Amino acid sequence: MFGKRSGPGETRPPAFDAGAGHAPQPAQGVQTQAFSFPDDIDEDTEFVSGGGAGPGPAAAPRPRPAPEAKPDRLDALAERPRAAEAAPAPSKGPGPRATPGLEQLKRAQPVAEIVREQSDYYHATKTTIFNALMNTIDLSQLAQLDQKAASEEIRDIVAELVAIKNVSMSVAEQEHLVQDIVNDILGYGPLEPLLGRDDIADIMVNGAGRVFIEVGGKVQLTNVRFRDNAQLMNICQRIVSQVGRRVDESSPICDARLPDGSRVNVIAPPLAIDGPTLTIRKFKKDKLTMRNLVEYASISPEGARVLGVIGACRCNVVISGGTGSGKTTLLNTMTAFIDPTERVITCEDAAELQLQQPHVVRLETRPPNLEGQGMITMRDLVKNCLRMRPERIIVGEVRGPEAFDLLQAMNTGHDGSMGTLHANSPREAISRMESMITMGGYGLPSKTIREMITGSVDIIIQATRLRDGSRRITHITEVVGLEGDVIVTQDLFVYEITGEDANGKVVGRHRSTGIARPRFWDRARYYGLERELAEALDAAE
Repeated sequence: MFGKRSGPGETRPPAFDAGAGHAPQPAQGVQTQAFSFPDDIDEDTEFVSGGGAGPGPAAAPRPRPAPEAKPDRLDALAERPRAAEAAPAPSKGPGPRATPGLEQLKRAQPVAEIVREQSDYYHATKTTIFNALMNTIDLSQLAQLDQKAASEEIRDIVAELVAIKNVSMSVAEQEHLVQDIVNDILGYGPLEPLLGRDDIADIMVNGAGRVFIEVGGKVQLTNVRFRDNAQLMNICQRIVSQVGRRVDESSPICDARLPDGSRVNVIAPPLAIDGPTLTIRKFKKDKLTMRNLVEYASISPEGARVLGVIGACRCNVVISGGTGSGKTTLLNTMTAFIDPTERVITCEDAAELQLQQPHVVRLETRPPNLEGQGMITMRDLVKNCLRMRPERIIVGEVRGPEAFDLLQAMNTGHDGSMGTLHANSPREAISRMESMITMGGYGLPSKTIREMITGSVDIIIQATRLRDGSRRITHITEVVGLEGDVIVTQDLFVYEITGEDANGKVVGRHRSTGIARPRFWDRARYYGLERELAEALDAAE
């Protein structure tokens, strides 16, 4: 059989090294979760003790009450440039559950032990078959095959090894074992099933034994685990090597991306004490649109129409928000209103943006090499953009002195430029821009910096992740001008929290502040969009 060793005297090739670039490309992942995002596994029954500590009748299962049902118009900006939820009344449960006593915990313990023993047996069997497979196949020859052929080769050999070692497994269990081993060699190992789920927003690996996911805005612990930290490190190296980066003891921190654009961060020992830590911000398979944000109640229909006008009439936009608030997703939806004839250049630390326009140039920063040289910073990219005849410049995330260059670009003929930054309110976003420009060591007076901000930035959009895990656009704020030394802003739309429902979900509404003629009205009229803007503002009142 192809891939097997030809004789006993042949030495075993070195262990599979993903960093060498021989691994075939894994299947595509999924795209980033966005603004509004099943429930963890729970037992169906609880046990009530039949007596005291002594012997007595067996505990009788009592069914839990059925879980409560969870409550579940964007007119597109027509041809320019191209073309809430009803919550049922909560049902009352039978009353509070009694706190389980020592007897109940003792009786539940064997079930947990059985589950743990079954998991340990499966992983032990998988390790045995995997090691035997490594001694049987020639990885250098296997690497020459495409992914499909290599997968079939591995499946045939694993089936033989299972039969030779007389492993007692059902057909479904054997298929699961084979798929796990194929993922270990050709893909991302235990992460493959999680990457295939479109409802997961984040995957957080804290060492080999603990993998968490975020579903519906809540973090859950999974039963996924790696054989050891060495396997986890190999998977990390396989991911970062695909974008020409490395992670090891000399360079233990690395930002990378998956082929679908999902963001990846790796921090390895000795900085990560309990083993390599891997964090993946997943992208959804289907790219979210502004209509989706309205369906998720992240923005009102009228507010979405105003955002469409802002994107189409080339206002300079800064998207502000905290970590995980959906800034990149919102930026992606805003780019949908860019005219297809415009030349757009994006600058990112790890390429995540997925613009659909035909004339897009994507640039990415580069870390230093082993000698500490060759580093290309975000500021280098933004400065170089000005020599590439861009019509719009989009910066994935502004973190430092590149804020000065972005503001310069916005004010020198590159209208419609966009960027994101970390801040908790529009007013704080302005302060952050001031601070980042000061970090560049320009020595400019505060008033000069504020004049630059007011002359460059037109709109600040605030994205927030609420306490229930939902994402909302809480402010659409206009930068009006400078009065003395104070930057004057005005809110066009705000999100007001009115309370929460019986399921703990935040309840609120998007409200227009009643401004009939915003500052960018003349710009909208220049692009023939004043009627669309007026209708959206009138409908919101």
